[in-house]
Amino acid sequence: MPLLILALDNTVIDRTGPFRAWAQRFLADLGAPAADLDWLMGVDADGLTSRWDVADAIIDRYRLTRSPYGLAEELHEGPLARTRLSPLTAGALRIARDAGWTPVIATNGSAHEQEDRIRRTGLDRYVADWLISEEVGVSKPNPRIFQTLARRVGMRLEGAWIIGDSPEADISGACSLGLRSVWIHRGRNWIEPRYEPTRTAANVVSAIGVVLGVDDVVTRSSW
Repeated sequence: MPLLILALDNTVIDRTGPFRAWAQRFLADLGAPAADLDWLMGVDADGLTSRWDVADAIIDRYRLTRSPYGLAEELHEGPLARTRLSPLTAGALRIARDAGWTPVIATNGSAHEQEDRIRRTGLDRYVADWLISEEVGVSKPNPRIFQTLARRVGMRLEGAWIIGDSPEADISGACSLGLRSVWIHRGRNWIEPRYEPTRTAANVVSAIGVVLGVDDVVTRSSW
């Protein structure tokens, strides 16, 4: 049973959408101009910026007197509470598992926060295991995180596919291990000349269809 290694944020789970919704509401409550949404989305950088740094940036920009700790907690709880696992994604993962694949999650970030997201959304019911960078002390694309994850589920990396939205963390990681990959492009163009994905897809459901070699995984996942 080959491994199907998936990224978490903006691959299996939509992080940007819930964060944008929270940011719009937060900025509106502050009375900030609508254009500031682009600034805040840029500061967040799709979750690559620590929420503590995002909190500090917000407090500095708007000269807030509130606690950075409290705002950092709101940055965690607010978007997280609105994060959902799409039924189509859940169905596609179930189809992959039924087809003989072993879906697992490899993600960077805080162990507590990422595991909380996995369990709150119910994603834990659809994957065999997950590994978070903080647990092993290295982040994607370091090969160690993928190798450790394979050992944890008692499997080999040979024949595995990696699906993710990050050129560096996911696709570079796959290339360094000689694995096939699907890049979730999210409307972006591939611009990295040093390596490239095996295939591209608009979303994780389509990406799983690529791996399974079927075009109707979307229809199947709605059963």
